[in-house]
Amino acid sequence: MCIIPGMRYRLAIFDFDGTLADSFPFLLSVFNRIADEHGFRRIDPAHVERLRYFGTREMMRHVGMPAWKLPLAAASFKTLMRENAGQVRLFPQVDHALRELARDRVDLTIVSSNAEDNVRQVLGPELSSLISQYECGMSIFGKTARIRKVLKRAAVTPDAALYIGDQALDAEAARRAGVAFAAVHWGYAPIEVLRKVEPEHEFDVPAALAAIATLRAKRAAQP
Repeated sequence: MCIIPGMRYRLAIFDFDGTLADSFPFLLSVFNRIADEHGFRRIDPAHVERLRYFGTREMMRHVGMPAWKLPLAAASFKTLMRENAGQVRLFPQVDHALRELARDRVDLTIVSSNAEDNVRQVLGPELSSLISQYECGMSIFGKTARIRKVLKRAAVTPDAALYIGDQALDAEAARRAGVAFAAVHWGYAPIEVLRKVEPEHEFDVPAALAAIATLRAKRAAQP
């Protein structure tokens, strides 16, 4: 799928954790509890900054988590977040950016491995109502199919959509679906890591997400 230079994005597809919601501190607070529950290695809080440079697969190898345990660990995280949703907040100005995009008639959707009820609880009723589609609860490696599903339901071609995320896996999923990728500076992965996947766009602060309404496609996205 070739993106036509100058075309504006009509559909914004957001990752949730680390992109809209500042859930990383909560993840750190429960990670070792989940590790003990499912039998993989704990992490040392003193090494967290270094671990942010690890990709998802590299992180799984680091803690000795086989792929078959990932769904179990993810389910535990979702349950703990559901029980402690009040500890997770949106990044500052995300609410304003979403309202501005909705006013500018950008179709807002979320594709997240987190549970839909967790996403809605953190967003709150008003912001939740601005989201036209929720595709949630899949494996972190299964976002491509959900992105394609969102495109089909929205009746939008891939060249008119932008996926916004904070990890290299988000870029991989977007590219497989033929969708451009935008990297945020404030999420789990440092922007130096995300630049290696050559995002079409970058956002340095959450308030800048409002600019999606005026962005134009920069280059081709590979399906």
